[in-house]
Amino acid sequence: MVSSPHKLLVIVGETATGKSALAMELAKKFEGEIIGADSWTVYKGFDIGTAKPSQAERGSIPHHLLDVAEPKDGFSAPQFQRLALAAIDDISRRGKLAIMVGGSGLYVDSVIYNYSFLPPSVVSERATLNGLSLAELLAIAQERRLPLETIDARNKRRVIRLIENNGQMPTRSALGSNTLLIGVLLARDQLVTSITARVDEMLASGLEQEARVLAQKYGWDCEPLKGVGYREWQGYFSGKQTLPETRAKIIKSTLDLAKKQRTWFRRNSSIHWLTDRDKLAQAVELTTTLLDK
Repeated sequence: MVSSPHKLLVIVGETATGKSALAMELAKKFEGEIIGADSWTVYKGFDIGTAKPSQAERGSIPHHLLDVAEPKDGFSAPQFQRLALAAIDDISRRGKLAIMVGGSGLYVDSVIYNYSFLPPSVVSERATLNGLSLAELLAIAQERRLPLETIDARNKRRVIRLIENNGQMPTRSALGSNTLLIGVLLARDQLVTSITARVDEMLASGLEQEARVLAQKYGWDCEPLKGVGYREWQGYFSGKQTLPETRAKIIKSTLDLAKKQRTWFRRNSSIHWLTDRDKLAQAVELTTTLLDK
């Protein structure tokens, strides 16, 4: 597979920092279409808890890679890479600017660095590992000194994959000159305020009912129900915690996710971090100067 020769604007950063709103404004300015780089918004039916763009937003600016996966089937970075490259090609051939936005670092990097993923696992080994608990899998990974810090160690599927690959990571190419990376950050107090407001908005929009329906339909072992905003409801639905406690857990989980996202993206020296108060103006200047030629 070869990397896309087309222009690509990428907007990354922590959750609830305004990436999507910025992408919308830039799409209007540069005749762009948006590709979601989020490991949860790919799932059908998971709408409120993933802060998926509204129908009005999708009607205003075309969005790609939303609702492309069935919750029971799961989804992977190689699948995302294939669909994203196809979307970039389609958008560009129609004379539009592809704008990829999201906080899933592996998904973003798989596209911009043209990852060559490792081969699929052996079915028999996968069956054996699937039969182990997360704690047992983590013990195996630690015994083999595998780099657990490179994955979400709470995600059983990703720990299994790390063990199967003996800690190997996909190979990658250099960043193309036709790709511009823009990063959005908020100060800690602003981030806490933004995340708290988003969680409260989700609750007011019916997150509890959405989580209840999805849990009843798919069960808690379903991959997207392990995501932030959903897994925290399990204790509430079983009567073990209150609604305020559930809210607090979602806020804390979201802050923990933001910290991981910040750590991932801050390692990338190619990202142009927005520092001005007027982030839109700064992003427009970067895009005009470095990409829109």
